Amino acid sequence: MQTTLAPSSLFQQHEAAILKAVSAIHDRRFYAHFPEAPSKNIYGENAATDGIQAFQQQLANPFVLRQDHDHLADTDEQSPYTQKALGITYPAFKDPRSYTVRSLKAMNSWKTLDPASRAGILMESLERFRGRFFEMAHATMHTTGQAFVMSFQASGPHAADRALEAIALGYHELTRFPQDNFEWVKPMGKFEIKMEKHYRQLPLGVSLCIGCSTFPVWNSLPGMYASLITGNPVLVKPHPTAIYPLAILVQELQQVLEEQGQDPHLVQLVVDRLAEPVAAHLAQSAEVKIIDFTGGNTFGDYLESLPGKVVFTEKAGVNSVIIDSVADIIPVAQNIAFSVSMYSGQMCTCPQDIFIPRSGIRTEAGHMPYEEVVNALVDAIRNIATNPQMGANVLGAIQSEATLKRLDLAREHGHRVLLEPATVTHPDFPDARFSGHLVLEVPAEDREMIGREWFGPIVLMVPVADTAHAAKLASELAASKGAISCLAYATDADTMDMIESEMADAAVSVSFNFTGMFWVNQNAGFSDFHVSGGNPAGNGSLTDPAFLVRRFVRVGSRVFRG
Repeated sequence: MQTTLAPSSLFQQHEAAILKAVSAIHDRRFYAHFPEAPSKNIYGENAATDGIQAFQQQLANPFVLRQDHDHLADTDEQSPYTQKALGITYPAFKDPRSYTVRSLKAMNSWKTLDPASRAGILMESLERFRGRFFEMAHATMHTTGQAFVMSFQASGPHAADRALEAIALGYHELTRFPQDNFEWVKPMGKFEIKMEKHYRQLPLGVSLCIGCSTFPVWNSLPGMYASLITGNPVLVKPHPTAIYPLAILVQELQQVLEEQGQDPHLVQLVVDRLAEPVAAHLAQSAEVKIIDFTGGNTFGDYLESLPGKVVFTEKAGVNSVIIDSVADIIPVAQNIAFSVSMYSGQMCTCPQDIFIPRSGIRTEAGHMPYEEVVNALVDAIRNIATNPQMGANVLGAIQSEATLKRLDLAREHGHRVLLEPATVTHPDFPDARFSGHLVLEVPAEDREMIGREWFGPIVLMVPVADTAHAAKLASELAASKGAISCLAYATDADTMDMIESEMADAAVSVSFNFTGMFWVNQNAGFSDFHVSGGNPAGNGSLTDPAFLVRRFVRVGSRVFRG
């Protein structure tokens, strides 16, 4: 039986972890509260078995939440591995206004809690979530198409660490100024003026979190927990094809809130279908003051244009690789190939445009012609897809049929095909939607082609005049189209400085000379700022102070004491 703890004791229970996270945020060194390995030694002997059982028992059944509703809604969730509907129904209202009414009522109590009490409750919800990482892995796998290990890590420990990052930074920002009444004294020569002052920190209102179909949890938790720690209620509106993963989080939050005497409607799941979307209706609501969105440019631009809203977006971008010089092309090609292959290019940080000088590159073994560089990259990409042990588990399944159709659209531009998509199969899922990569050679002059995000398993090799041309082109594309990551290879400091300066002008972080077991796709919680907020790929950053302080306001009061 679950022991119910008072909010103050919850903070005491989790204070060390929260303060350690605050420290990690400030020194930016490695820190992870939730271990990323799906190991029974970490999560328990029966964790994996219990997780798959919970997943299987949930399929084709109603998902139970502590929130009012007037019907159980069917959804568009379908597994990319089995091509079958999950069949889960969720509590819902026909009238979207029913959610905001309950959100505002729930906020009345939540906003009066001190930051420590809120932090303790939210941290407790993450610790409860820890016990469901394996169920979450299967829920993510069968909605997004991610392979199991990525599903476990991205939607489990990595997402929970990003949520903790939001709690910790929010707690720091909410407590950095005096919390109690204090005396203010101004010397005036022979006399002085005294006042008693105090501040209230007030939430803005209802927060709407709009999830994406590919990373529903990792991309949503920071905004959810940033709004909650600052006193705002949250409406969680998942993508219609990836509801189950976020429903698990909402369920855990609601349970902890109810145990602590808070209204579980502080966090509500809002479901819709592809044919009947409700996100725009909710976003336009006067009660909704904060919006977190991950997805395409069209809707993201629309949300950013709404008056009277604080909006945080992550949208499309064109990520580049710049190859100037390397020690050895083989480990470089393997690293790049793995980066583009992870989850079949369905990651916002995945490289797309690979810029290579037409004259070739320098290596420790001497000059390497352009064609040899391209061949090494193509071979490495092909080898991952065709590897029977590795291929399916690196590539994952294709989340949407529209992504597969994008390969045909790319071919229609008529550019030289360097690699056709390999056939990929999975021994456990014969009906899974897989695809190897399409690799095209595209001239730098085709700015429309290289300046478009070809979301999915598509890679463009772009011959350029030299490295300076590559850096300038990558920077211009990032500034105009958006970019989140840039991967560069150079063996001299001056060239690295030039690339870093060019990309910094477009507000893009650069990763240099990656080989081995770390890839440009990965961003470390408590250290790496995910998205700079300085180019069209997104206007917010996970997680900097602006991501928290824009969600609440401070109001001061003064009492004259003579």
